[in-house]
Amino acid sequence: MLHGAFGPDIHTPLFGIVFMRSDSSRSVTYLDQFWFTPSFQENPIAKDFQSRLVHSLLEAGFALTSQVENANVVFQIVNDKTRPFRRQHYAVYVIGVSFVPTLDPHYDLLKQFYSTHIRSLSNILIVVAGSLDDPTFVITTLERGAVLLSSQENTLEQRYQKLVDRIAPLMRSHLIIRNHFHPDLQPSLWNGTRHTSSLSRAGQILESWDLLPAPFPMEDYLSAEDMAHVRRLFGIGGLSYGNLSVRHEDGSFWMSASGVDKSRLHDIGRDILLVTGFDVADESIHLSVPENLTPRRVSVDAIEHWKIYQQYPQVGAIIHVHAWMPGIVATEFNYPCGSKELADEVAKQLAFADDPAHAVIGLKNHGLTITGDSPEEILSRIHDRVVRQVPMQ
Repeated sequence: MLHGAFGPDIHTPLFGIVFMRSDSSRSVTYLDQFWFTPSFQENPIAKDFQSRLVHSLLEAGFALTSQVENANVVFQIVNDKTRPFRRQHYAVYVIGVSFVPTLDPHYDLLKQFYSTHIRSLSNILIVVAGSLDDPTFVITTLERGAVLLSSQENTLEQRYQKLVDRIAPLMRSHLIIRNHFHPDLQPSLWNGTRHTSSLSRAGQILESWDLLPAPFPMEDYLSAEDMAHVRRLFGIGGLSYGNLSVRHEDGSFWMSASGVDKSRLHDIGRDILLVTGFDVADESIHLSVPENLTPRRVSVDAIEHWKIYQQYPQVGAIIHVHAWMPGIVATEFNYPCGSKELADEVAKQLAFADDPAHAVIGLKNHGLTITGDSPEEILSRIHDRVVRQVPMQ
């Protein structure tokens, strides 16, 4: 995903974990309130966009607030003149909006706008191209999704409704990315096990199949100040894609770390971590790590893997890649990585599978979650069926 938008790995939503918090003194939840930065009032196109989007968001049940401190969703303009909105708390979900004259029909949408997305420190980016009367929308996600909303709808109102239909599930997502480290890993596990070796080999195979995009070099696109802000607020240093896990014992499992090269999984506590539990009260993933080690965060999708292993004890391993397979069942919405909603939806889809222990679930506009006996067994089932391009719907 960054935390909410980048998270540790984009598989991190990064920036902004969203918490469901209700306020009994108000008729809406804290999560349902949104705010626009003042820069939207500085030019007619942005002002018109704001007015129409506000109308559609209100129709969808969101509430506009005039106080930024009350908002859990912030819309910001993204251009060369404006600075990224600075969250005071990681529970704020930021949506960037970039206005461009036209789209290049010959150039991949993600390549056109992904670096802009990263520079904006936004959870998602909306690109608005064209005129006030005939806009085209592009939505990019940290999970490397890019969706074009064409202008085939009959009215502008319908077009904005379609935009809200796309972003509403993201705005309401509840991310689980807190990590709680316990320096109590048994010394006999410090050098790994046969299970961690299987994760390492699987990562190398996925790399040879070209299914692991290179980690995104955030430091090449963010200023030193912005990079320090991201590290301080979210505890991350880069974005990587895909993750792997394998069951250990007593409900625990080994999983790849966030922001690392998945084809080079070697060090326990740094590249591979042991997930031992999930604390519902403080919504944190608990991990056992070696003593005297500064650990990396576990992949943002740990909550999804945790729910699968808990609900389906016959599952021995899970692989997630940004790829696709024809004819598979897919989630209804493109929830962010690391969100409770995505974890619940995947677990629900597995319940409908003929064999939950050997299933392939499509994540809409995102990729695949695949269960199996072991990483090797999963790879043997999918090696001649996977396609690199994820269809965008």
